[in-house]
Amino acid sequence: MRGEEALARALRTCADTWYTVPGYPVTHLAELLQAEMVVNEKVAVEYALGDSLSGRRSTVILKNVGLNACADPLVNATTQGLRAGVVILAGDDLDVVGSQNAQDSRYYGEIAQVPVIEPDRETCEVGVEAAFEVSEKFSRIALLRVTPPLLESEVPESPAKRTDSTGALADPCLTMRGRALQADQILQSLFSWSQLSTLNRLRVGSIGVGPAHGTSHVVTVYPPPPLQPGAAINEYGRPFVREHQGLHPPAIRRQPETFAMRGKYRTFCPSCPFKPLFALLKEKGMQAACDMGCAILSMNPPYQIGICGYGLGSSVAVAARSTGVALTGDYAMLHSGLPALIDVHEKNLPLLCIVMKNEKLGLVGTGQAYDPIPYLRWANPVICPATDIATLRDRIQRPEKLQVIVVEGICPEGERHEIVEC
Repeated sequence: MRGEEALARALRTCADTWYTVPGYPVTHLAELLQAEMVVNEKVAVEYALGDSLSGRRSTVILKNVGLNACADPLVNATTQGLRAGVVILAGDDLDVVGSQNAQDSRYYGEIAQVPVIEPDRETCEVGVEAAFEVSEKFSRIALLRVTPPLLESEVPESPAKRTDSTGALADPCLTMRGRALQADQILQSLFSWSQLSTLNRLRVGSIGVGPAHGTSHVVTVYPPPPLQPGAAINEYGRPFVREHQGLHPPAIRRQPETFAMRGKYRTFCPSCPFKPLFALLKEKGMQAACDMGCAILSMNPPYQIGICGYGLGSSVAVAARSTGVALTGDYAMLHSGLPALIDVHEKNLPLLCIVMKNEKLGLVGTGQAYDPIPYLRWANPVICPATDIATLRDRIQRPEKLQVIVVEGICPEGERHEIVEC
């Protein structure tokens, strides 16, 4: 059995959904899985995170350069958490056969504080299940790095056995600073996971990383397990494992900050025109995937209608596979939400997409954004003032198909987010 066939069999067993933007060296692997084509890699990861919120394990299959487009949701998922496992399988084109560079995807493990598994021939299938298990154990995306030597080689059959567990979203009582510190704490446990993983086979002598040859084999490449000093390390691509020997987890000397510890939380400006919209969503019991910007404050009291925020422009695709309701700003939509909206439209997915139009690109009314309406006309949006409660009440319903509502309001001049003591 070829490596790509073994990976496909394991992914078919261990995951519930598969998304792809094809490219060498993983195009055929995606074809074997009949993975769903997506407009771009960022949207694919956002779909996968939406599936995770709904309890479905999901895989995104892409090539090395495609991983760059995923950086925002990849990094933000580490601090925001997830439920069912999400694995990004990145195919590294180290010989630049069909790419514009020889990027080594393993470095994203360090950037995003996520586990990276690089299976060898012996762990080709079990490494897939291990990636899902570690994603769920530590509530963050896992990277599965593969290269042509593994995809094209003959591997022994070793079917993966699926064992589902559940991750968790970040505690809503944590501040953003607290979520980041909690992510650092979890990273400490990732070091122990790597050191104890049975995927690695460590003996005296040379060390092979992934499919590279050696008397020992390292599969959990980030964080890497401690290795014998001075041993020769063979790996494909840059000397990632060698560079990261002696790496230590971050030192944590304080508890993650909660709103109660800080004694306050932020909410919308006192005269925010969109408050009736949030109140209506809460009244109807509707939860939303939020975008970065003011929309994310809907996760805080007094509304608490938002359940997640995975990056700028992320709410559309995440919501399309989970809550069915996306809450976004006009700038976030134009920044990177439009490709997701296009993909949702092409696939006829049910989604209520609420765009708050204040023509601002920053918090509390800073900067000037473009008017999004000319770029949304193809979606036949309903356009109404934030004060038109009757129209909003009628239009904000559980979606059966794509419905875009543009809610227009003007940010109050000179106001700032209200600070509420708790």
